[in-house]
This record gives sequence, C-alpha cells and structure tokens, in this order.
Amino acid sequence: AAAASAVRAAGRRSRRFFDIFVAEVPWTVSSKELKEYFSQFGPVQRCQLPFDKDTGFHRRYCWIKFSSAQDVQSVFQKDSHILEGAKLSLKQQTGRRRSQRKSQSE
Repeated sequence: AAAASAVRAAGRRSRRFFDIFVAEVPWTVSSKELKEYFSQFGPVQRCQLPFDKDTGFHRRYCWIKFSSAQDVQSVFQKDSHILEGAKLSLKQQTGRRRSQRKSQSE
C-alpha cells in the first residue's frame, strides 16, 4: 500500500512540470514530428512547441512530457538526438515549484 501511495504522489508531482526542455529544434520540425521522435523512448504525454505570433514560426525550442521517469532516463542514455540533420540540445527539467519562486520574491 505504501508503494502505491508513493507512485500516486510521484504522479501528482510530475503533472506540475515538463520533463525535458529541447532547444535547437529545426524550423522545419513540427510538434507532431517531435512527439513521434520522442515516443521511441516511451509514451509522450505532451509536446509544447511555442509559436511566435508575429513570424508564424515556432521559437526553436519545446518541452516534452513523458509518462514515467524511466522514459526520461532512456532519452538521456542516447548520446545525441538528431532531427532533420540538426542536433537537438536537451536539458532535464527539475521539479520547479511555484512556492519556491514565491518565497524568493518575498
């Protein structure tokens, strides 16, 4: 029972943030393509690729949300990630919590 509650708690925590920040995304790559690429490591819950309203192009970075921490680890076990000839720059997101930011500004 304790293990199940720990898993539920981890699930609640993980909903607050994305797992991976991806930079250097080629202009020609869509969020659908990013989702397809990263799904080889595990189920992708979300891919957020922000667009610039003025140019109509995406901003060349995105966030990827996975179903489990194991999927995130398998992404980082691969040496490099290349989409359409461009090497992606990946960073693992840490659990930023809003309460920390609030306490810093006080």
